[in-house]
Amino acid sequence: MNTTTALFYVFSAVLLGASFRVITARSTVHAALFLVLAFFSASCVWMLLKAEFLAITLVLVYVGAVMVLFLFVVMMLDINTDAFRQNFWKHFPVAGLIGAVIALEMAAVLYQGFYVPEAPALSAAAIEAGNTKMLGIEMYTKYLYPLQIAAVLLLVAIVSAIALTLRRRKDSRAMDPSLQIRAKKADRVRLIKMKPTIEAPSVQAAAQPEGKQ
Repeated sequence: MNTTTALFYVFSAVLLGASFRVITARSTVHAALFLVLAFFSASCVWMLLKAEFLAITLVLVYVGAVMVLFLFVVMMLDINTDAFRQNFWKHFPVAGLIGAVIALEMAAVLYQGFYVPEAPALSAAAIEAGNTKMLGIEMYTKYLYPLQIAAVLLLVAIVSAIALTLRRRKDSRAMDPSLQIRAKKADRVRLIKMKPTIEAPSVQAAAQPEGKQ
């Protein structure tokens, strides 16, 4: 066993342990931090597989942006997870069965990829171009339609999430930009002239304290 293989097993073990702690940690913040550790471990595995672009993308996009946003939202909302864990063991058999079915389906799809008789030989042009350029060529030529379908699904998910959370609240205050643009100085400030008023002596005497009369 060489150093690369040993590091692969170490990072894979850390990835599996962190993934298990994501769904078993009691604190939501701890679960998010374990997810960050899982992303880092997956990035190290991809680095060992010489997929540098995917590794850096995983760190910059998911760890650097998405997970930081998750942590901010979790800390601001302060979600009480005790209510969600009350019926955990009641639904555990069904959840475990569904998880096992999903794992078997993924294994059936990915089974052939683990048994490649011989690694394909790369040409000199492919080696010179690098894996980032080759990944882009494969994605936008051979896998163009699946990429477009995935983009449409993500767009539908974004629109659906916005539509579900968009509510008309009576106590919210909002400004209409078109009304702000059409506003004039005369509509905001109006100067008027008023005659001075003099209070009557009786009113002034009543307003003074009794000791100063």
